[in-house]
Amino acid sequence: MTAVLDLGIDLDVWPWVWLGVAVVFALVELTALAGSFVLLPFAVSAFIASLAGFYDASVEVQWAIFFFGGAALWLVFWKNVKRFVDENAMPAGVGASRLVGMTAIVTTDVDPDDTGRRGRVKVVGEEWGALTEHGRVLRTGAKVRILSMEGTRVIVEPVPIDADPGIAPDGPLLKPPNDSDRSTP
Repeated sequence: MTAVLDLGIDLDVWPWVWLGVAVVFALVELTALAGSFVLLPFAVSAFIASLAGFYDASVEVQWAIFFFGGAALWLVFWKNVKRFVDENAMPAGVGASRLVGMTAIVTTDVDPDDTGRRGRVKVVGEEWGALTEHGRVLRTGAKVRILSMEGTRVIVEPVPIDADPGIAPDGPLLKPPNDSDRSTP
């Protein structure tokens, strides 16, 4: 087995071979693979195998350190990267399409006949130009649901009255009447 693993290389040269492998793997990782952590664990294990070689460990031990150490480090990196990616997943939708389905507040009246397209809504702290195909004016303060995107504008519809009792059928937020507000003669 020794003859197979030493590849005919002098035992005093192996630490330098491992050091060269470590440097090449690290450079490829940082340049061609753009920090994807595919070769980095094996660069680290090659460096450790180099240190073992400088302390006169056998070639078999150096190969074991390189192969099994690299595989173990790769698994550790993979688990941590997977956990990081899962915890920092992008929300559904990319860019502005992530707004579809969200509720917004009208900040400037949205008129379906508005050719100047001045209607505006605010959603997630951002103000967007808005259009409606609903057929009636959506007044400032009304809650609306974003249906889709059309260029840089959102297409909205009023939130149904059942979903939000503070919306009047013809526009702005109104306080629902209550018996205590009525004065008796």
